[in-house]
Amino acid sequence: MKKIYTVFILIGLASGLSVACKKDNQSAPEAGKPTVDNIEIGTGNNKNALRGRDFHLNADIIAGDKISDVQVKILQKSTESYSASWKFELNWGEFKGVKNTNVHKHFTIPAEAPEGKYDFFFIVLDENGSKLEIREDFVITDPANVPVDPQIGRDMISRNGQLIYYMETWVEKELIFKKGDELKAHAQVNGIKGDGILYSVLIKRSANYHPESIDNLDFNKAIVISRVEHHDLPSASKVTTLKQVNGVWGWEDITIGAIEDFNEPKPNPVSGEKSWASGQYDLVFLYKNTTYNRSTFKSFPITIDYK
Repeated sequence: MKKIYTVFILIGLASGLSVACKKDNQSAPEAGKPTVDNIEIGTGNNKNALRGRDFHLNADIIAGDKISDVQVKILQKSTESYSASWKFELNWGEFKGVKNTNVHKHFTIPAEAPEGKYDFFFIVLDENGSKLEIREDFVITDPANVPVDPQIGRDMISRNGQLIYYMETWVEKELIFKKGDELKAHAQVNGIKGDGILYSVLIKRSANYHPESIDNLDFNKAIVISRVEHHDLPSASKVTTLKQVNGVWGWEDITIGAIEDFNEPKPNPVSGEKSWASGQYDLVFLYKNTTYNRSTFKSFPITIDYK
């Protein structure tokens, strides 16, 4: 009887251990995968690139544990034909060990990249062994073969009527404006047709906000200097920040300390997050051709001494 009783006890213990193991296995969470928000593949997230030109990528990453690596791969599709075999791969090890980060990168699409449709992969590897992979259809085009190729030029900045920067020439090494100064910002966009919008704006560096397309403009953070819209332009046209109002050309300047900006359809108060303050600013020209979904931008450092 003692032997039988001992056997039952051993069986009971084994069953209890088995159930406990099962419960432990069931309660053990799977390794969390990284997540990505606000991803932009190309300016305005248009998933297009011009070979030989700068390319924009943005993404906000939260790791499951910590980031191990961030990668980009541009691979040819098996269903497409190309003039040559080609692939493109990048990785950024500086994000290793970080829990969450913003990936904001600019890199050049090589000039030898064949035109065509590709698979664009954005990959985040986690130190816990998990992986996030986003695949998007992607197009690489030669600049000579796009319907519009907007380029910002004839850019000039003046203070109280005095030119202090023009077309890559810095008359002053640091562009400093004081309260009450008039800032004029002029630019011209070439190589366009159809419809489009051109903005010039001032943005505090401390806002950590860097729009590269008008789609991302936050008017609570951006002080609008000028806004010009065009319609039905013929090929090879141009547009400037100059605007005609009541037969008078101008409207591309702002006084440092103005209580309102020049947003449309009506001005916005320069208050809240974008209130005037001393510090570093970016003067940004942003253009989008809305007919062909092509965008470009150009940025300049400005210092405001608001005493």
